[in-house]
Amino acid sequence: MKITVVGAGAVGASCAEYIAIKDFASEVVILDIKKGFAEGKAMDLMQTASLNGFDTKISGSTSDYSKTANSDICVITSGIPRKPGMTREELIGINAGIVKTVAANLIEHSPSTIIIVVSNPMDTMTYLVHKTTGIPKNKIIGMGGALDSARFKYRLAEALGAPISDIDGMVIGGHSDKGMVPLTRLATRNSIPASEFISEERLEQVLQDTKVGGATLTGLLGTSAWYAPGAAVSGMVQAIACDTKKIFPCSTLLEGEYGLHDLCIGVPVVLGKDGIESIVEINLSATEKAHLQESAIGVSKTNGLLDI
Repeated sequence: MKITVVGAGAVGASCAEYIAIKDFASEVVILDIKKGFAEGKAMDLMQTASLNGFDTKISGSTSDYSKTANSDICVITSGIPRKPGMTREELIGINAGIVKTVAANLIEHSPSTIIIVVSNPMDTMTYLVHKTTGIPKNKIIGMGGALDSARFKYRLAEALGAPISDIDGMVIGGHSDKGMVPLTRLATRNSIPASEFISEERLEQVLQDTKVGGATLTGLLGTSAWYAPGAAVSGMVQAIACDTKKIFPCSTLLEGEYGLHDLCIGVPVVLGKDGIESIVEINLSATEKAHLQESAIGVSKTNGLLDI
């Protein structure tokens, strides 16, 4: 199993590290345009192999896409990260050109690959890959919902004073501060509704804290977060590589599901060896449906800024 990660920055390097540590891939290739950067990150990570107990081979390359040939899964993290005060949507002008070029080069060398998009604005970048590559829709996946759900579960565990292993919860909708739809109604602690333990007001605070989770970290760090995004991607890659059929909320092209058409947005999907193996349509309340529709309108407006 060969995995390529494009972008050797903090998110890409964390993604490669988590994949290697889980030891399910034979090879991870890191690619970057900055001379020597990917090679250095790969060498540094390989020097942890004996300490962390993995046998995955990690290599780096400067802009040589031939090194990515025959990759089973490719992860695109390329682009500029958010700075404090920036929205994900403000990144579209620069990142669209980068993602379009990267995707074309990856597919040239690995025509059967599955692509996971991390670059922001993530739902629109995922849509761009659909519109410009022509590969099957099940092989193009946006990461956002997996990360947003991890942040949601963190906030739920914090509010409940519970171990995070007890917590289950999901975020659907767009990967943006305004577009996320944390499903507080369905959140549970060990199968018991979270609302049995905390007030509606506290649940609403969890929802709001989740929606600004990325912005909160950007304000603290001065740039986008990387540990949780890297872990979210590695979980998705493992589900595909190991054919686990695990459900993740991911950005996927909708063609009527949830009443939405011709856009990529986060909904629960089953991930396996073929990428997105099915879209799971859950029963939403009227309020949840309305929030998802609002989110879809926002994503569509951002898509309209693309030059495709």
